Amino acid sequence: MMRKRAFVWGVVALSSTLLLSSCSLFGGNRSNDGGRGGAASGQEGKPAPIQLTIRHTQVKDTQKKRLAMLQDVVAATEAKVPGLTITLDGVEDKVNRFEKLRAEMAAGNPPEIFDLFGGTDTRDYVKANRLLDLTPILQELGLTDKFYSFEEFTVGGKIYGIPMAGYVEGLYYNKKMLANHGIQPPQTWDELMAAAAKLKSLKITPFALAAKDSWVINMMINTMWVRTAGPGAIGGLLDGSRKWTDSDMLQAFEQYQALIQKGFFQDGSLALAYAEQQNTFISGGAAFMFDGSWANTPLLDPEKSSIVNDVGFMSLPAMGGPGDGYINGGWSNAYGFSKKVTPDQLMAIKEFIRQMYNEPMQRRQLLEEGMPPAMKLSDTGKVNPLISQILQVFETSKGTFPAFDSVIQTKVRESLERSMQELIGGRTNPAALTADLQKKQEAANAEESHTK
Repeated sequence: MMRKRAFVWGVVALSSTLLLSSCSLFGGNRSNDGGRGGAASGQEGKPAPIQLTIRHTQVKDTQKKRLAMLQDVVAATEAKVPGLTITLDGVEDKVNRFEKLRAEMAAGNPPEIFDLFGGTDTRDYVKANRLLDLTPILQELGLTDKFYSFEEFTVGGKIYGIPMAGYVEGLYYNKKMLANHGIQPPQTWDELMAAAAKLKSLKITPFALAAKDSWVINMMINTMWVRTAGPGAIGGLLDGSRKWTDSDMLQAFEQYQALIQKGFFQDGSLALAYAEQQNTFISGGAAFMFDGSWANTPLLDPEKSSIVNDVGFMSLPAMGGPGDGYINGGWSNAYGFSKKVTPDQLMAIKEFIRQMYNEPMQRRQLLEEGMPPAMKLSDTGKVNPLISQILQVFETSKGTFPAFDSVIQTKVRESLERSMQELIGGRTNPAALTADLQKKQEAANAEESHTK
C-alpha cells in the first residue's frame, strides 16, 4: 500500500462498503451546448435558470481566506454562465465526511458539487454509482497533465475527484522556545524525548494535543507505526500478512503510551476540540504540535498567532525502524461531483472547474493560505519561509504514505479512535488495544471478501 513519491515539488518551499442502489444519470430536459455559451433560453429570451449547490467545509474562523477564494470562483462562474445561481452550503469537515454526505449518498441525493475525501470514500461512492466520471472533462479542458496526482481519486482507471491542494503531516515546533532553552530540533526519538523531559521540568508543555476529536490523535500514531513497522504496514493489515499485534506495531503504541505517562501532552486534552490544539501552540503554550499543513493558516495569521516568525516544521524524528524518513503526504481532499446532474448543470460544472483549477488560484492559495499546490505551477516565488521548510521536508523524504483512514475499513478506524481516547484516559493499554484492533481487522477483512 505504500505509495511511491512520483513527483518533485516545484518549490523549495497534502467504511464499511456502502451497498447502495444505482442512481439515474442526467435527469431533466435542458439542452447542453457543450461550452461556455450558457443555458437554453427561458421565457421572453431570458436564459433558463440553472441551480447548483456546492457543499464546502470552509466554515471555521481560520478558513476565511479559503472561503473568500471559493466565493470569488463562484462569482466568476456565475458571470460566465447566464441564468446560473450557485448556493454555498458550508458544513464542518468531519460532519460532512462521516455523517451528512454519507447519508446523502445512501439516499442518492448529494449536492451537485461537494468536498470529497479520497481512497476508501471515493471507492465506495463509485461502487454505489454516485460520482461523475471526470476523465473526459479533464481531457476536454486540457487539465489531465496539470496535476501532480489523481491517485486517491482514480478507480478503475477513471478519475472521480479533482484535488484542490496537497497536504503533509509532521511536527511543528516553536524555534524561539527551543533556542531559549538550549534545545536543538531533535532528529531522533530519544532526542525528542529528552527535549520533552527538559521542557516538562521547566513547567513548559511539550506537546499541544486536543483529543476530544479522536481523528486528531491518530495523525501522530499513524506516523509512529509507519516509523516502527514500515510504510507497507496498513497494506499488510488489509491483506492479512500483518497484524496489529505484531511487535513492531505494538512498539509504536507503547511509545505513545510513554508520552502519556510522562505527562508530555497538555492537560485535559480529552475535553479539548481540535481548534484548542492550535490555539495552545500559537499562543506559545507548547513547544511541539503534530499536525497537518492545513494548520498553516492560523499559525501564520498575525492577528491570531503570537509565534508567526518562530514556527518551524520537521518530519517526525527517526524511531529506528524501516519507516524512518517517510512522510504522510499527498492529495486526499478534492471536489467531487454528482452523477445525477442535468446537461445544463454539467455545462456549469465545467465552467466551475475552469475557474477553480488554474495557476492564479493555485498560486493564491499557496501564498495566502500556505496550502501546497495540487497543480504544477510555473511561478513559485515569494513563498513564506515556513511553507518552504515544509515542502523541503517533503522533497527530501524517502517517500510518502497515505493517511490510514483513506484505506482502512470504517469499523477499524472507529475502533482505533475510541481505543486511543481510552489509552489517553488510562482505560486500556497497548497490548489490549492492539488485540482488539486485530479482531476488528479480521472481521472487516472477512466482510469485504464476502462482498467482492
